[in-house]
Amino acid sequence: MPKPSDTKQRILDVARDLFTTHGVQRTSLQDIADRLGITKPALYYHFPSRDELVRSIVAPMLDDGERFLLEQEARGDAPVRELIEGFFDFNYRHRADVIMLLAEMPTLADLGLIDKALGWRTRLTRLICGPDPGLEAQARAILALGGLQDVCMQFPDAPVDELKAAAVAGALDALGR
Repeated sequence: MPKPSDTKQRILDVARDLFTTHGVQRTSLQDIADRLGITKPALYYHFPSRDELVRSIVAPMLDDGERFLLEQEARGDAPVRELIEGFFDFNYRHRADVIMLLAEMPTLADLGLIDKALGWRTRLTRLICGPDPGLEAQARAILALGGLQDVCMQFPDAPVDELKAAAVAGALDALGR
């Protein structure tokens, strides 16, 4: 995927911030243009609609998450620690988008942008626990994966190496490993 121009990237950054703070439905394109100090037609030049802007914000995260999972599924034999560390890295790298995704789940679902992300925990659970895990193993995996995601959002100012070590250790504990 090509890197967006500086103006386009500024629009994406401001839109992400406003969408996260005020919600997608309560943020108008005029709000975004005003924050940027540009005209609404200039914004439309880069993004023809709010839906397209939302898709442009979320798509790189979805593509990155899908790429991570496909690589792990193709590999098939990744140690659990590597899977957990990789999922932490993904969530930390995309924490601003994950916050928006969680806050705006109904809106993103209406745009067809949520199903893939919702399936990731199921796919990761299979990689961690095997193809037919029992309820306890599935519950532990979901707790571990959800906890990793939450830690990335809850402690944005923590040193990343310390946070990763603590989060991975907690996830492995939740998994009983």
